Amino acid sequence: MTRPTVVLVDYGAGNIRSLRAALERAGAAVTVSSDRRVVERAPRLMVPGQGAAGAAMDALRAGGLDDAVRRAVAEGAYLLGVCVGLQLLFERSAEDDVTCLGLLPGRVERLEGVALLPHMGWNDVDPVPGRPHPVAAELPAVAYFAHSFAVRDAGAATLATTEVDGVRFASMVAGDRIAGAQFHPERSAAAGAAMLRGFLRWSADVEARGAA
Repeated sequence: MTRPTVVLVDYGAGNIRSLRAALERAGAAVTVSSDRRVVERAPRLMVPGQGAAGAAMDALRAGGLDDAVRRAVAEGAYLLGVCVGLQLLFERSAEDDVTCLGLLPGRVERLEGVALLPHMGWNDVDPVPGRPHPVAAELPAVAYFAHSFAVRDAGAATLATTEVDGVRFASMVAGDRIAGAQFHPERSAAAGAAMLRGFLRWSADVEARGAA
């Protein structure tokens, strides 16, 4: 049986190795690439994330990977963003006041009101009632977070939310062939594995388009 191919976009984020291992455990065949030509032909993409949004967008733009990701999605690729990678899916981030990929409407904000930033630890991921989705099929769950910024209001794209110190934010989102998780799937044990398997099931109908 052919394993589903995922291209992990390598723009210098530090969690590439652990994400690759998590995807492979979920059943994917993983290509790690910083080549925009490989990225734009990929049937499935993951945009990882650690660090700051501004530096991440600078690195993506430097290699032409921002436009490559947009072209891949326009041509029918499925995309999963994790942690900062989720934040980059939206229009703009207050962190470094940077323009992001603009694939989903909304803005990333600092988690004002949370007692300690960065927020790090295990928290509940609560599904939005009436919004079933393959990547959220095994919610509610408990997942591992490490961040200071988040999308407070993702509108209709919100699949799940998380509350910390009375502050609620979107912890899972999805649009047309685009999904994201604010938590780290590679550090979230069963919850992370379930989300990655859900992403592969969701994208099972994608046509291979010559990904490396």
